[in-house]
Amino acid sequence: MRSEISVEHSRVNVNRHEVAAFLKTVAQVTGSDRVHAGEEDRQAYSDQMGFDLARHEPSGAVAPRSVEELREVVLAANVHKVPLWPISRGKNFGYGGAAPVQAGAVVVDLSGLRRIHEIDEKRGVCVVEPGVGFYDLYDELTRRGHPLWLSVPGNAWGSVAGNALERGKGPQPYGDHGAQICGLEVMLPDGSLVRTGTGAMEGSATWHLSRDTYGPAWDQMFCQSNFGIVTRLGLWLMPAPEATLSVDYALPDASDLARGVDALYPLRQRGLIDHDPAWVSYVGIASFVGPRAQWYEGEGLLPEDVGASIRSQLGIGWWNSQLNFYGPEKVIRAKFEVVAEALAAQLGQRPEPRLWRQGDDFGASHAGIPSTRDMAMIDWYGGRGGHLGFSPILPADGARAQAQFESTRARFEAAGIDYYGAFSVGARAIININEILYDRDNAQMARAVPQLMDTLIADAAKEGYGEYRTHIDAMDTVAATQNYGVDASGVGAMGRLNGVLKDALDPHGILAPGKQGIWPARYRS
Repeated sequence: MRSEISVEHSRVNVNRHEVAAFLKTVAQVTGSDRVHAGEEDRQAYSDQMGFDLARHEPSGAVAPRSVEELREVVLAANVHKVPLWPISRGKNFGYGGAAPVQAGAVVVDLSGLRRIHEIDEKRGVCVVEPGVGFYDLYDELTRRGHPLWLSVPGNAWGSVAGNALERGKGPQPYGDHGAQICGLEVMLPDGSLVRTGTGAMEGSATWHLSRDTYGPAWDQMFCQSNFGIVTRLGLWLMPAPEATLSVDYALPDASDLARGVDALYPLRQRGLIDHDPAWVSYVGIASFVGPRAQWYEGEGLLPEDVGASIRSQLGIGWWNSQLNFYGPEKVIRAKFEVVAEALAAQLGQRPEPRLWRQGDDFGASHAGIPSTRDMAMIDWYGGRGGHLGFSPILPADGARAQAQFESTRARFEAAGIDYYGAFSVGARAIININEILYDRDNAQMARAVPQLMDTLIADAAKEGYGEYRTHIDAMDTVAATQNYGVDASGVGAMGRLNGVLKDALDPHGILAPGKQGIWPARYRS
């Protein structure tokens, strides 16, 4: 452990002497091997896809192995007034990775808390600590014979709990991961523990089974917030289905998005499709196959004739969507027939479905098997690749989706970036997930990408579209778009409410300052 810590790029001042004293104190609790404060350590916990690592470089990291050790870390931070940045596994790529908003904060790495407390096969529930990854939980479910299926994000390298708390998404029926949370154990900034929902009763028999509780429901208050550190999370999982049926649709032109959206969302709303299908642009699919140089090595934007060649080679459309049906074979075949008939009338297509039954190889099942395939997209431009996520929410409406696409695509192209977007179609709303791909060593991209992000946020806000999740660089910017009830200081009603809760729960302002734009009183000025 190195005691001299230089912090030069903080938004606010972090006292390096207090940080050194804090790390010395917690080393006595965790052992010095769990305190990481060397130069390489600080870089390892920085944003590995950032253009300027120092912008969010922490002072170091500490890795407790138990709730008891975590409590001592939190108590010491209160004494020394040192800001902490808790992470589950630090794989929040595209949104900041393990890095804190505030440079100089100390990362609290919870990857050592890896206990799977419970798997209730009959009721479809798991209870996990923050260090449990998707592969860990999948391995345990495999050992049990796959009684329950996971919903996994595109890159499943990270934490089950961490992904749910950031409201991560997956393309399965339980794909709204934040909505599957039921019952948390949370360490508050004073080191005390609270259990949400019916877990507030000692010996509760229904802690992770029901969200109906006496009084306010707090599960969602700890999602995307800095009000506490989640040490245990209950999550609902899908019972393994008897069969699955999958079918692919492709739309040939960029202008086809509107009819694609309008074809899907009424079927989703009626429950005929039981997951949020997405229309994905062809560059997204191509980026999983290989780098751009595989098709084009020239400068500037990907030419349209090259794009057409890519689509032809891969057998895909400009927009592409996959629908999956889960359940008894008779039921899913019947649902598919209704969906296929409706889409044939609207899209002029009736592709052949693929059927999987229990006992078949899992290859065609879409069984929520963890994968890191989507990380291949960061190699699109070559060099030290990276990506940044921009994800506004808009109404489920084809015309609005088409307008949002065309506006966003124009901004991408003005910045010299190939457009990669997806429109995840829900029953009433759409999440427009845009992946800004870049080469971190490209000076032009280093200038253009941050400006592009700010422009996209402003454009969306003018339309009344807010983001559901954002990069640490943009947290203050997105928080500022929540301007209902703005006061003379320029702070909206939600910002003031968050500030009141933050100051009440965390009077010393130690826990994740700046997360989601929520700053404690000591830093707000």
